[in-house]
Amino acid sequence: MPRHMERELNSLRKKIQELGSIIEKRVECAVESIMKKDIELAKKIIEADKEIDQREVEVEEECLKILALHQPVAIDLRFIIAVLKLNNDLERIGDLAVNLAERAIVLAEYSNEAISFDFPSMAQKVKTMLKNTLKALMDMDVKLAYHVCASDDEVDDMHRQMYATIKNRISSNVALTDFYTCQLSTSRCLERIADHATNICEDVIYMIEGNIVRHRGNIFG
Repeated sequence: MPRHMERELNSLRKKIQELGSIIEKRVECAVESIMKKDIELAKKIIEADKEIDQREVEVEEECLKILALHQPVAIDLRFIIAVLKLNNDLERIGDLAVNLAERAIVLAEYSNEAISFDFPSMAQKVKTMLKNTLKALMDMDVKLAYHVCASDDEVDDMHRQMYATIKNRISSNVALTDFYTCQLSTSRCLERIADHATNICEDVIYMIEGNIVRHRGNIFG
């Protein structure tokens, strides 16, 4: 590999690592803003969203530059393609962190009401998935990437259980419909973050093995 191409690939790896770290922190803060009913923290997350958008554009431009100037092949080409795809998933996770922060502001208005589902457990599962996703990406750890993909079903189950709980709560207390609906949206945001983490891990698997595992159902079978 030419030395200048190697430098640019290393620079790209650094950019995607920095973006991932920022997004992981934003998700953690968004979860904290909900659990602590911290409106000021939630507002900071919302206001900082433009930074993630800008970094996403920078990563995409770097990928396109390397493709145009160096015409990479084999694993280097798969790396560029994977980064172009997962870059968008990371940006969407950043958007979902903002969505969670917006829900935190609404939920804080119901200071005397408890959240109706096990939000801490679901949030912890999603944060762990995201952390493992970024580790799999940085370490090129295909085994960990497969593990994250398998974890997505657990988050889906949590969301389905939460949906059933909220339906029952709304039926028994119509006056709090907005409160319960906001909780449902919060659960949906967490479930979508898990989906995007899974997408990224599927791209990591492609990057390492050259196999496209999307839409295969049980990829462990």
